[in-house]
Amino acid sequence: MTLVVLTGATRGIGQAAAVALAGQGLDLALVGREPDRVAAVARESRDAGAGTVTEYVADLTLMSQVRALAGRLRQEHEKIDVLANNAGAVFATRAVTSEGLERTFALNHLAPFLLSDLLRDRVAGGRVITTASDAHKAGRLDLQDLQAEHSYKAMRVYGTSKLCNIMFTRELARRAPELHANCFHPGVVRTGFGKNDGGIIKALAMLGGPFLRTPQRGARSLVWLATDPAGAELDGEYVRDEKVLTPSAQACDEVLAAGLWERSEEILASLGSG
Repeated sequence: MTLVVLTGATRGIGQAAAVALAGQGLDLALVGREPDRVAAVARESRDAGAGTVTEYVADLTLMSQVRALAGRLRQEHEKIDVLANNAGAVFATRAVTSEGLERTFALNHLAPFLLSDLLRDRVAGGRVITTASDAHKAGRLDLQDLQAEHSYKAMRVYGTSKLCNIMFTRELARRAPELHANCFHPGVVRTGFGKNDGGIIKALAMLGGPFLRTPQRGARSLVWLATDPAGAELDGEYVRDEKVLTPSAQACDEVLAAGLWERSEEILASLGSG
């Protein structure tokens, strides 16, 4: 039975993907921050026809919890067929976690980077899928200011984190030939986007709601990359609506992608393994 590990599984795209994958009878490992919501989506997935459903609660802004999650997954699953790095958020104001990391960078980039690395051998022969966005085109990656210490504009920082997702995917595909790594743009989806803070981001999300995609439509590329044989043939690609697209020029910069990988390793090493 195919096992899919899905982060950010309790709202929006993640919840829709969980139910769609469950409908194919797959085994699911669902990861979310709120125990009640993880349990609710687990029940919904079982009702939809999932095989086994395992629940994991973790705050992925904290690398210590990413490591603990990876430890549990390694202990409980010998083989992971699909790792779907879907958790992400936009934060209206800059703040750092208890580990000293800017929240957007920690959750949207470092968490999938670290989780994928810690589970790499378990996913050998399988697929790593990361939720990116066309917002990456507004991002600008500065290896000397990865945590937006000099200037913080929420949507630009979010776009940069999505740029990191694409660069990470392309570099993972290069460094890990034993697996297939791809990312996708879900479209502009009516989800909990912007719920973490008030202000203009939340207001724009609410006003644009009637014109946005449903979470089910937004999840379609994730499900396709996770289950379709055609998706299994791709590696290092950026997908929208089940079609391969060319991302921005910066996203295709191999030297910058390698630099991001190395800086990410350095930052994680500075935190230790606690």
